[in-house]
Amino acid sequence: MMLMVLRICMIAHVTAREMPTLHRYEKEKFFVNAEGRKESVPSIHDPATRELSVIVPSYNEEDRLPLMMDEALDYLEKRQKRDPSFTYEVIVVDDGSKDQTTKVAMKYCKKYGSDKVRVLSLVKNRGKGGAVRMGVFSSRGEKILMADADGATKFADIEKVEEGLKNLQPWPNEMAISCGSRAHLEKDSIAKRSYFRTLLMYGFHFLVWFLCVKEIRDTQCGFKLLTRKAASRTFSILHIERWAFDVELLYIAQRLRIPIAEVAVNWTEIEGSKLVPFWSWLQMGRDLLFIRLRYMTGAWQLETRKCN
Repeated sequence: MMLMVLRICMIAHVTAREMPTLHRYEKEKFFVNAEGRKESVPSIHDPATRELSVIVPSYNEEDRLPLMMDEALDYLEKRQKRDPSFTYEVIVVDDGSKDQTTKVAMKYCKKYGSDKVRVLSLVKNRGKGGAVRMGVFSSRGEKILMADADGATKFADIEKVEEGLKNLQPWPNEMAISCGSRAHLEKDSIAKRSYFRTLLMYGFHFLVWFLCVKEIRDTQCGFKLLTRKAASRTFSILHIERWAFDVELLYIAQRLRIPIAEVAVNWTEIEGSKLVPFWSWLQMGRDLLFIRLRYMTGAWQLETRKCN
């Protein structure tokens, strides 16, 4: 048994990339504005010029994206009318889609202007974590919100995660994270799921708790609000680019002693999920094991580097 554990640790260590891949292709260094002209992307290392950045990772989301964008922009525009000092941007990151996701997103860019809605098209599919990171690194907000393209979380619940972030003050080194959570909905979701999917869910939650993150009950809700400093620090270290990236993000935050709040949000399951139940959970389980082992063996370090 001990020999097997040592072999797994060795495999995890030897196969690890020492630092995350933060390379941008030439095409990814620009937004296309509403007039069709290229604009250089800003950097997360620049001072913030907006109060809020909303990052929307999107892969083949031409059908689900409009509902989310309509709800989000309706809320943001009304909030700006109530408080003219409030400034925002929405960054849709097209993660190498094969459909018309970019075209759909550009309609909002043309309607609201490229100062409020920006579309970043990635050359190839990086995975949800990779897409969120590219959006974060291209953002201008003092606070940065991750929001899924399916609109499963009611967008107005941003006020709840903002309150959660506020309650963590004073923020050490201006770093804090507030996570939307569906943990309060677990009993209802179990009633609607098959026994097999429920078993997979409990297995995943146990692995997250046992290997990586103990304080947060729902690590996978795609509605997370970070201060600019927290986003810069954690995403610069992040290695996992697919479904388990949320877990590594929170694992890094805990290791860096960044305060984290968990706040209940309204959430509705939307058809069209890209998650394939068995294989996606299997990949995430492997990633959870590797997160723990690679940081434990020193293959991954809590160091940061700038995106090229």
